[in-house]
Amino acid sequence: MTWLDLNRDLVLDLLGRHVRLAVPAVLISVVVAIALGRLAWRWPRVGTVVLGISGLLYSIPALPLLIVIPVLLSVPLRSETNLIVALAVYGTALLAGTAADAFRSVDERVREAAEAMGYSRTGLFWRVDLPLALPVLVSGIRVVTVSTVSLVTIGALVGISSLGSLLTDGFQRNIREEVATGVIGTMMLAIVLDLAIVAIGAALTPWQQRRTKKQKVVTA
Repeated sequence: MTWLDLNRDLVLDLLGRHVRLAVPAVLISVVVAIALGRLAWRWPRVGTVVLGISGLLYSIPALPLLIVIPVLLSVPLRSETNLIVALAVYGTALLAGTAADAFRSVDERVREAAEAMGYSRTGLFWRVDLPLALPVLVSGIRVVTVSTVSLVTIGALVGISSLGSLLTDGFQRNIREEVATGVIGTMMLAIVLDLAIVAIGAALTPWQQRRTKKQKVVTA
């Protein structure tokens, strides 16, 4: 029997933990980044500072951040909360600039037409700005998701279980099959989540798909 056959339950458990760490971090990143991107678009001067700070946060090495967060939030070093917050910080820093670009990509004439029709600021955001910004946002969310899934493995270095635990344990005990399982499992999870985001983005922007089909027909 192979190593994977003997340790299938362990791998599935670690896969579940990996998902439980990655998905909330991505969701938090998306929400915060959209808010910051919106802020950066509406008030460019403030946005320059916000995006600058975001870029600075992304440059902080992962392990020091995992040590600083427990001190600031009074959470255990090995808690899932610690890693989720760290991943959300990186994800937000990576996505904030893209979110600002997404709102800038919305045609100003469409906004003016919506305002003329009586849309409130809230209605304008939910029914015009955010839907039309989604294509650009989705591209950024895909990058953040893949990055987050890979960064989850770093948590294993401080004792937070995930597929990264297979890497650390496999290297320590020189079990190549365990290391390969950790690497392939992480890659496959990133691919599955990326495909899911593409599908969700396509479902939320049907007009984008119709436009693409029309362009293909014209080109043909």
